[in-house]
Parts: sequence; structure tokens; C-alpha cells
Amino acid sequence: MNLQEDTEQLKSEYYKELYEKELKKNEELTSKLVDIEAENADLTYKLDKIRKSKLWKSIYPFRLAYSHFRNMITRIKRYGNLRNLLDKIKSKRIERAAYKSYGTLSMPDEAARNEQRNTKFNREIRFSILVPLYNTPRGFLTEMIDSVIAQTYEGWELCLADGSDDEHAEVGSICRDYADKDKRIIYRKLEENLGISGNTNKCLEMATGDYIGLFDHDDLLHPCALYEYMKVIDEQEADYIYCDETTFKGNSIDDMVTLHFKPDFAIDNLRANNYICHFSVFSRELIDNTGLFRSEFDGSQDHDLILRLTHNAKKIVHVPRILYYWRSHAGSVASDINAKTYAIDAAKGAVAAHLTQCGFEGFQIESSRAFETIFRIRYRLLAKPLISIIIPNKDHVPDLRRCLDSLLEKTSYDNYEVIVVENNSTDPETFEYYETIQKHPSINVIRYEGEFNYSAINNFGVSHAKGEYIVLLNNDTEVVTRTWLEEMLMYAQRDDVGAVGCMLYYEDYSIQHAGIVLGLGAHRTAGHSHYRMSKDNLGYMGRLCYAQNVSAVTGACLMTSKADFDSVGGLNEDLKVALNDVDYCLKLRKKGLLNVFTPFAELFHYESRSRGSDEIGRADKQHADRYNKECELFKSIWKEELEKGDPYFNPNFSLDYSNFVLKGDPKSMVS
Repeated sequence: MNLQEDTEQLKSEYYKELYEKELKKNEELTSKLVDIEAENADLTYKLDKIRKSKLWKSIYPFRLAYSHFRNMITRIKRYGNLRNLLDKIKSKRIERAAYKSYGTLSMPDEAARNEQRNTKFNREIRFSILVPLYNTPRGFLTEMIDSVIAQTYEGWELCLADGSDDEHAEVGSICRDYADKDKRIIYRKLEENLGISGNTNKCLEMATGDYIGLFDHDDLLHPCALYEYMKVIDEQEADYIYCDETTFKGNSIDDMVTLHFKPDFAIDNLRANNYICHFSVFSRELIDNTGLFRSEFDGSQDHDLILRLTHNAKKIVHVPRILYYWRSHAGSVASDINAKTYAIDAAKGAVAAHLTQCGFEGFQIESSRAFETIFRIRYRLLAKPLISIIIPNKDHVPDLRRCLDSLLEKTSYDNYEVIVVENNSTDPETFEYYETIQKHPSINVIRYEGEFNYSAINNFGVSHAKGEYIVLLNNDTEVVTRTWLEEMLMYAQRDDVGAVGCMLYYEDYSIQHAGIVLGLGAHRTAGHSHYRMSKDNLGYMGRLCYAQNVSAVTGACLMTSKADFDSVGGLNEDLKVALNDVDYCLKLRKKGLLNVFTPFAELFHYESRSRGSDEIGRADKQHADRYNKECELFKSIWKEELEKGDPYFNPNFSLDYSNFVLKGDPKSMVS
């Protein structure tokens, strides 16, 4: 007994000493971080001072010229030589020319117009299109009204509420002329301007339709917009519909600035930014139960309304066609958000109101580096549960050491355990290292005796986990963000979320993982979006700057609850190496759960150093055959999902590229 007590005492003293060392190390790192942040603040101040100086402003033309020269040199280096760069510029010009196919060339000819006009639907629906007017320029006003009159589906009414001042009486004259010619146009002059929310609410009082559409006074509709919406109402009983849109400048819709091809409904995307925007149409019943605009959110009234309507909608349908043309001009939000700075605060307020309604508390909403109204949302952690980090390993001590050292030194979350799953190592150094790391109270090494099977190894590791949450982590990763576990847990803790993935970089800070797209790549199974883009890239429409819903995330760093992991049977052991993570995420999705990618948890991933790549051309024939076999198995399991396409990846994008390249023929848009 004495010997046992002595042993326990020595153990206790050892762990106490180890804990004190770790505590001291943590305090030192925190102190260094504070010093760095202070130094950064000082440098920022000095930099701002330089930028505001007269000298700095006076040499602007020279700095601009140098910047262009430097960018040209960088681009030449990136593409190998000047010829490759010129080819890239040429392809961009071709792409810009192809934009016209989404503009005037996408308009239906007379035969198509007649066919759509004569289409008989199972339901007779009237659309009430609400347009608040305020000092609208003649050209903008007439083009807007003409685009409604041109609709091939003719069951509509246009409700115009005019809050223009006395100096713009012409607005009323134009509208009354149109109303005299077409009884579907309803005009009302308001006694006073009530702002965009108040004026739109007045439009609603005039409306008699079954569905309500929101339309800005200076924008345009595609002639097929209501026809396409009528189709999804008739076929899918949609009660909320939206489409893709483009921003144009000048007097021609072919002069496009941005084409926005959107994902299907994604709540985390919508909370971070109003990607739905135009052209929103919803059932009268839905708006009667929700209410229209709230004036306290003027400037972001659409975002507030869309969050409330989609929260109550039964069937939200996205029509993946450009059917809305958003005019960019001086003073419009499409031109410059700073033209309406109050819109930023209103947008934050709208999101805050929605989150509060959904039961969230203690969250923070911050503008992202992409745009003032694209948000980073920090959710409060509801608890501090134990997280079990599962790391499969075979030899490769340098990789494992780097992974564990970064985890122990850089992780701010302190309630975790690490389970290293040993699988068939042969190097004596490996087992010596295991002896060392097992002295740490948070690390345990267990042995899996079978052949290499990534799914089985992780399942075995999870079976030994004590944590409420699981992190599957490759041994060839390295922590970058100190709060990586908190950033993932804030989503994983939600009842509606299944798996959470992080941002993974290669050693040069190019992107290895930013979410997975179904059907992407040569095998048409799955691939990583934004692959090999720079860390500084904002991503398509700012997608690298906010947390969002995706179909799947990589198992190289994946957080999920142990309960969800067990409920779907863990990883599929028939998929020994490839696509088991995607398969797992799709099982969660089938269960009704969301998968989330967050760019705010960052790690390096020195991909496939441990076992070698299974990509064809980089692996031997045995690995290639195994990869092909597992691809075929995956495609047979998820045949229906692959045929439908990834809901978070617009069907107008090519599946041959990871960086959101449009398909070759824009006229082949899916409808």
C-alpha cells in the first residue's frame, strides 16, 4: 500500500509540475500576444499618420503607377510568362463578352413569348409587384414599368406608391399615363414621403394579388421572371421564391458589373449577408402572418423582411437564372454602400433581431473584410464541453510532433483530450515519441491493429472518446488560429448543425479546403471550392469571409457531436480512404442537419504526407484503382444527390473548376 501511495503521490506531483509548466507557458504566450497586439496598434497609428500626410497624398500618381507595374510583374510570375498572362487576359475578355448572353441575348424571341403567354397552369395566380417611388428619373421609371408590361406571364398588377416631392410631379404624370392604358397598373400619390418602408407598406395596401413581389423603382425585370416563378409555384407549391441577379451600369443591361449566381436557401449564408436580395416573391398568406417592412430597419429593410419570411416559409425555391437587373448609379446601394451608411447599422440590427428571435443570446456581429454588410457572427458558447480530438498516425513523427506541438501551444480552448490512434508503425522512434506524449494528462495513445482503413481507425478512436464533441484531425495539420476550437464549437453546439469544417491552407497559404462541392472534379464525386486561391482572396461574392452552409467538409479537420456521429454509424468503412468524410456529411444532411464551413478557424494542412495521395498521376496503380473503386461506390450510394446537384453550388457554374467559372454556353442555364 505504501508503495502504491508513493507512486500515486509521484504521479500527482508530476502532473502538478506539468500543469504548472503548461500554465506558465500559456501565460508567457498570452503576454507575448498582448505585446504583439499593442505593437500592431502602434504601427497602425503610425501608418494612418503617414497616409494622412500631404507628402503621401502628393505622390499618389507615382504609387499608383508603381502598383500597376508590380501587379503586372506578379501576374506574369503567377502565370509563368507574359504569353500565359495575355492568354488569361484574353479569356477574361471572352468571358466578359459572354456576359451579354445573360442580358439582351437571353431575352425570349416572339415564338417563345407566345408559348409562355399561352401556357396553362393548374392554378391562377396574380402577382402584386410593389414599387415605392421617390423622385424617380424619367428614364429609370419608364424602363422599370416597361419591364413589367413585357412579362410573358400576364397575371400581374403593378402597385406604385409615390412619395416624390413637388419638384418631381412628372413622376405622377408618367404613372397616370401608364395606368390609363393598362388597368393592371395602380398608382397612388402619397400625402407625404414615408421612407422606403412606409411607402412600400402603402403599396401593399393597394395589392390584391396572391403573391407579393418587391421591386426597386430604378431596376429591371427579365421578361420571363414571373413565368419562371409561376412554374415553381405550380410544380413545387413554393411560398417564397428568389432568382439570380446582375448589377449593370449605364443604359444597357449588357454593361454588367457583377453577375450573382446564388446558392439555394442557406440560413447561415443569409445571416452573414443578404445574398437572396432580388427578386423576392412570396405568398400573400406568408406576408399576412409576418408583416411587411419595419421602418427601424430602413436601408436594410429587405434583409430584415427576408429573414422573417424565410423563417416562416414552408417551401423556399431558388430559380437559378438571372431574372433581375439591378441598376448601379450614383447614390444607389448597388453603386456604393457608403452612399447609404445607415444601411450598415440597419443590416446589423436586422440580423441581431433575427438571431434574438431564434433564441440566440450574447452574439457579436462585425463587418467582414469583404464588405461592410457581409458579417462575421461570433456566437456565445453555451457551455465548455470536453472535446475529443482523434488523430490517426503511422510513423511520421515529425508531422505528428508539429501537429501536437501547435495544438498544445496555440489552442486557447483548454477542455480537450487528444487520442492518437496508432496503426502499424514500424519506426522505433515512433514508439519512443508515444512514451513521451503519453505523459501529458490530455493525450492518450491507443492501438488499432487492423490494416489501414481511415474510416475504421477513426471509428475506433471515437469509440474510446469521452468528449461530447469529436474533432477528426489529420496528423499532417498545424494550428494557425488560437481560437480554432471555439470557432468550430460555436456552430457545432447548435441543434441544427451536423458537421463543421475549417479553413485549411497549404504551406504557402494557398487554400486547400474552404468547403466541399458535390460533383466537382474529374470524377464528378466531390471537390474543394476555391482550391489553391490565395489567403487574401475574398472568394466568389465574398464567400471566403463568412461562415456558410456547405454540402460537406473535409475529414482532415472536422468537428461533430459524438451523438450525431454515433446516430449515423460513424464513417463508412467500405470507403477506406476516399470520400468517407463527404459520405458522413451527406448522412448528416439526410438526417436534416446543416454542415458549416467557417473561415475563422485556420490550420495548415500538409496534405497526404503521411500516407501518400490517392490522386491519379500522383499515386501508384494500386492506390489509383482503390480510389476509382471508392469513387464508384460513393456515386452509387449518393446517385440521387449527385444527379440533383449541390444545392450550395449554382448549376450555372462548371463542375470542371473550383473557382466558380461559368459554363461555356450561358444560354444553357438551368431553369
